Amino acid sequence: MAEARQAAGFPSSLSPDGADVLLSAPVLRDICLSGLRSWQRHLSRFWNDFLTGVFPASPLSWLFLFGAIQLAWFLQLDPSLGLMEKIKESLPDCGGQHHRLRGLLAAALFASCLWGALVFTLHVALRLLLSYHGWILESPRAMSSATKTWLALVRIFSGRHPGLFSYQRSLPRQPVPSVQDTVRKYLESVRPVLCDEDFRGLCGLAQDFLRLQAALLQWHLRLKSWWASNYVSDWWEEFVYLRSRNSLMVNSNYYMMDFLYVTPTPLQAARAGNAVHALLLYRHRLNRQEILPTLLMGMRPLCSAQYEKIFNTTRIPGIQKDHIHHLSDSRHVAVLHRGRFFRVGTHSQGGLLPPRALEQQFQRILDDPSPASPQEEHLAALTAAPRDVWAQARGALKTQAEATLEAVEGAAFFVSLDCEPAGLSKETPAASLDAYAHALLAGRGHDRWLDKSFTLIVFSNGKLGLSVEHSWADCPISGHMWERVREGLWPHCAQFTLATECFQLGYAADGHCKGDPDPMLPPPQRLHWDLPEKIHRSISLALSGARTLSGNMDCHVFPFSHFGKSFIKHCHLSSDSFIQVALQLAHFRDRGQFCLTYESAMTRLFLEGRTETVRSCTREACSFVRAMEDKEKTVSQCRALFRLAVDKHQTLLKAAISGQGVDRHLFALYIVSQFLGLQSPFLAQVHSEQWQLATSQIPVQQLHLFDVHNFPDYVSSGGGFAPADDNGYGVSYIFMGDDLITFHISSKKSSTKTDSHRLGQHIEEALLDVASLFQKGQRSLACGFRGRSEDDSGTGCGPPPGLHSGSPAAATPTGC
Repeated sequence: MAEARQAAGFPSSLSPDGADVLLSAPVLRDICLSGLRSWQRHLSRFWNDFLTGVFPASPLSWLFLFGAIQLAWFLQLDPSLGLMEKIKESLPDCGGQHHRLRGLLAAALFASCLWGALVFTLHVALRLLLSYHGWILESPRAMSSATKTWLALVRIFSGRHPGLFSYQRSLPRQPVPSVQDTVRKYLESVRPVLCDEDFRGLCGLAQDFLRLQAALLQWHLRLKSWWASNYVSDWWEEFVYLRSRNSLMVNSNYYMMDFLYVTPTPLQAARAGNAVHALLLYRHRLNRQEILPTLLMGMRPLCSAQYEKIFNTTRIPGIQKDHIHHLSDSRHVAVLHRGRFFRVGTHSQGGLLPPRALEQQFQRILDDPSPASPQEEHLAALTAAPRDVWAQARGALKTQAEATLEAVEGAAFFVSLDCEPAGLSKETPAASLDAYAHALLAGRGHDRWLDKSFTLIVFSNGKLGLSVEHSWADCPISGHMWERVREGLWPHCAQFTLATECFQLGYAADGHCKGDPDPMLPPPQRLHWDLPEKIHRSISLALSGARTLSGNMDCHVFPFSHFGKSFIKHCHLSSDSFIQVALQLAHFRDRGQFCLTYESAMTRLFLEGRTETVRSCTREACSFVRAMEDKEKTVSQCRALFRLAVDKHQTLLKAAISGQGVDRHLFALYIVSQFLGLQSPFLAQVHSEQWQLATSQIPVQQLHLFDVHNFPDYVSSGGGFAPADDNGYGVSYIFMGDDLITFHISSKKSSTKTDSHRLGQHIEEALLDVASLFQKGQRSLACGFRGRSEDDSGTGCGPPPGLHSGSPAAATPTGC
């Protein structure tokens, strides 16, 4: 998502203190510190792991083992083969009356040692099992005997009732790919976008790199992979995010929307009360590790490390490098309304405040007539300033308003009560969705505290949204939370979500939260800023820069309802690969050329894994696009090329999620080269690449929460992010139900080469053209494919829903 821009923009020469020179600290020292940080995180989780059981074993298994040993001892059997007697002899003799106590202690110690050995064996066995990735390459309908055996063993060793972090110790570490394979895959990925001369020059640089430098850099990476939890993730967080000096706005944030067609209440305070309550319920379950880990195929766990920083987290600006500040707990939220800051307590002596009480607090803020103090109204614009500028201003701010700053940065999360409505409007559907996306991504430049892990945005008409800072975690983590929270806000969804089954969330007939106000509840605390004179100019400059960034964003959102996932699956194709290849066709029609394409894929199969890049612009995809633009090509020829392109994309995607991608390995090699002071023209060339098309699928991870058949209006509209390149596009998409795909497109208005609405039209036409390849006896429905001959029949999969020749839906683009 937003990581594509950060990855393309991290400094080319770095130092541990952030100076713009080559890294001078020894690489071995940094590798050692990476390992120490990893072990520190493991130790901090030990107590929770102990309380929730040493998974896949449990404390009950220890009791069972201790009882069995005692029973054997009572029957005059010695399962320890004399070890318990030796343990008893080594214990201090406190007199004859304690002889039986010494026997119990010896049995307990022996049971603990034996139990620990069994737990360790289970962990090792499960880690070895989870290191197998052959299942990724196989179809679920045609599994090999090895994969079936693996599935059976995973079921046996995985235990029952896992907690969120139960599998962390059993996850394998991300492997370091072969450097020869990585270079070969890289050269293959750039071939479609380079001319022959440039490609020959790049091949020469690659050969020099393999001959002169690759072995040394690879050795350091392998050393780090053995010592640290992950060979790349901590460097990715530091050098791509925390050392970036750009504004967080549009560079390191992304947004998530509310439901597309409905808003449960028009009361802003009521919607805020329910949303905040649902978020804090999610945090409560998160702290208790009651959230189930994400399992692929129902049994392959993904890493849960990123969940730790969802709440109580702030990115603190620093000179040359930021740092992430995470608190163990926070019992308030910070609220911004009309430029005024408030501290709203979320707990009383009886626990979490009910939704009606939170609504009461938010209504008090909305009714408060007091104005913002001078400069306070635009203070949050500083978080959108370049990071060095904000770091200097924050230092001055902290000296005179430390308590207020701590109240904002120490909040569980940030809440923005906007004064304008948002969401889909019947009168202007297209413009209203675009404005909704823009408000979430950039706002007005001074109405979001961008340093917080996320900001809950509540518009005046009750519509919701999220603005998420990217450094602490990736989209699937915040997406998982958002799915739970939004579903918890609906009465009919209580049956689907455990987070709210014991609470009557929803709304009364008058639109208020259920329950009664609390007249004894103290009002929210107004936060006052003592702003020093020297930062007034900084606020003005930050506001000007933020408004420029915001005004330059061109956002376009449109739901595509001609067909969706069901039609694509009926064609026996991957839905994600289908969209990715279609995007290549749409982008070619928009720009008349191919470009490097960034698709984000997760690497959470491994401990502390984050993301990898799928380079979607392949030779197979380009061949398909050229065939589609060549009217001499028949439908069957285009269809065959499309299937080849889809298969190639699937191969790249599977390689990426199994740790055999290209970009993170090259990134880590580049970082090591900078540590060692080695100049590599090949790695410098890789680092200089720009992604003119950055894409991402927004995952729907909890399908059981969405009942789109019985409640078709309650569909998610996903989210989006800014383009990675000033002359490029950012495109995200989400599949909801069987027959709806929502696209989010962004670009820069300052670019003469891009237009988000134009690309949206090309995407819609490209999807219709591709779909027409799989229609039995049907002609294309979009202009780019009319008149092409069909040389066979019976090879398609039938028309998709709503895509029949002559139908209004077929003849007219849906747009918004």
